[in-house]
Amino acid sequence: MRVLIVGGVAGGASAAARLRRLDEAAEIILFEKGEYISYANCGLPYYIGNVIQKREKLLLQTPEAMRQRFNIDVRIRSEVLSIDRTGKKVLVRDHGSGNDYEENYDKLILSPGAEPRRAAIDGMDLPGVFTLRTIPDTYRICDFIDQKKPARAVVVGAGFIGVEMAENLLERGLEVTLVEFTDQVVVSLDMDMATFLHHHLRMKGIELILRKGAAGFSSRPDGSLLVRLTDGSAINTDLVIFSIGVVPDSRLAGNAGLELGLNNSIKVDRHMRTSDPDIYAVGDVVEVENLVTGQPCLIPLAGPANKQGRVAADHVSGRGSTFDGVQGSAVLKVFDMTAASTGLNEKQLKFDKIRYAKTYIHPLDHADYYPGATQMAMKLLFDPEDGKILGAQAVGFQGVEKRIDVIATAQRLGATVMDLEKLELTYAPPYSSAKDPVNMLGFTAVNMMRGDVAVFHYHDVADLDPNRDLLVDVRSKEESLPGSIAGAVHIPLEELRDRLDELPQDRRIYLFCRVGRRSYIAARILEQNGFTEVFSLSGGYELYHSVVLDQTAENACLSKEEQQ
Repeated sequence: MRVLIVGGVAGGASAAARLRRLDEAAEIILFEKGEYISYANCGLPYYIGNVIQKREKLLLQTPEAMRQRFNIDVRIRSEVLSIDRTGKKVLVRDHGSGNDYEENYDKLILSPGAEPRRAAIDGMDLPGVFTLRTIPDTYRICDFIDQKKPARAVVVGAGFIGVEMAENLLERGLEVTLVEFTDQVVVSLDMDMATFLHHHLRMKGIELILRKGAAGFSSRPDGSLLVRLTDGSAINTDLVIFSIGVVPDSRLAGNAGLELGLNNSIKVDRHMRTSDPDIYAVGDVVEVENLVTGQPCLIPLAGPANKQGRVAADHVSGRGSTFDGVQGSAVLKVFDMTAASTGLNEKQLKFDKIRYAKTYIHPLDHADYYPGATQMAMKLLFDPEDGKILGAQAVGFQGVEKRIDVIATAQRLGATVMDLEKLELTYAPPYSSAKDPVNMLGFTAVNMMRGDVAVFHYHDVADLDPNRDLLVDVRSKEESLPGSIAGAVHIPLEELRDRLDELPQDRRIYLFCRVGRRSYIAARILEQNGFTEVFSLSGGYELYHSVVLDQTAENACLSKEEQQ
């Protein structure tokens, strides 16, 4: 059997190695139009930031090593120009010699990946304006920094790469402005959870500009760059990283008449076969199925790409392996903070009109009596009828990705929030609490489903009617002194039972504390003392204050720009 693989990195290289492990006799040729067949794509920002200092550390597999270990014919600087499906052959250009030639195949695996999304704006090709996707991109950026010694940088786009680049450029000593067209960084999170990252980025020295995009770039007489924004304002800088996402590189497949899907991605079945049964496609170029909704989506992540390469190789070798959908589990380092998520976020649930409820908690990553405990913010989205896990998000300093990994596993296996409260997770004071944060999310969700507590959320506060609704702050006096929600009366939880006569029975009572635990206790007290409409603020004042503080900071940024 003769198998041709177009493209390396996560999908293609994984398919090649897996295929060889399954079939020692197969003739395998891997074409890569660049010089690198397998590299740490996700590590590129950290090389620019000098966290990864040796170039060879980025290379996961070299052509020579792959030839020796797997007996694979690896051809770098070899671009597949077209596919002849009828003749089952491809046209290849050897960029070293400039010659074109043909190769026949029995099976063909496409792994061309994705390419940076480029906007139709002026100045994209100016010196000092870069995109980041490949190792050569990385080297060009590093060379520019080393040679030109830029003092300022603007990063356009606050997705994973944008945020990582902002951090690493700041670590290199540059002043960094991060520009994002939407109202938040990292769209896999919801805005409320992203606010914690906003505060942290600003605290670390990143100038964060939201709700504005880049309208164009121009060079200045002194050699610097001018970044024009969509609101008419402008930023002077020396370096621009343009990072507004990626698009599938499906031109080869499209020209060959293969069926395309969402955003011109390649349609595949669960065996990673395209509309031509002898051609497979894997990685960032393919349309995948969302595990939660069952609908097609695009989620360009290294983990799924590796698994897809494995599935394609299995099926080429006669095995019935399937790729059963993507959750979108992801994690991001933001200086010393971590953000992680899995499944759908609230924006996606609303867009798809999926029924959901949500709960927020702010647990410590390990037992509070053991030194070094830090707080995290967690959000769980679930079906209020059957408890199906729809998605989860967490932001904090320690133990964040561990908890999201547990929830991602539970979600993949079809568990519910009722299962989360029953999970037996490892515990020792340096690592967790006897009731792990994952258990706590389960407890709070199940409390809501059973009717043990009714909740309200930070965004409901503005709609409360002061003539009918009463806000009650049950924090301690010391906690409430720095600030509270406007209009709230203060009754500490420890005094509540003795002051029930101060609360009117004919009004709706909205309780809040710092993170939601004491307001839940207060709600249980009131409900068992005859109060019928009682609500607890999920996530507490901590979340409410984070959202309000973020809006205040953004308004201050807008006011500063107007003054300039």
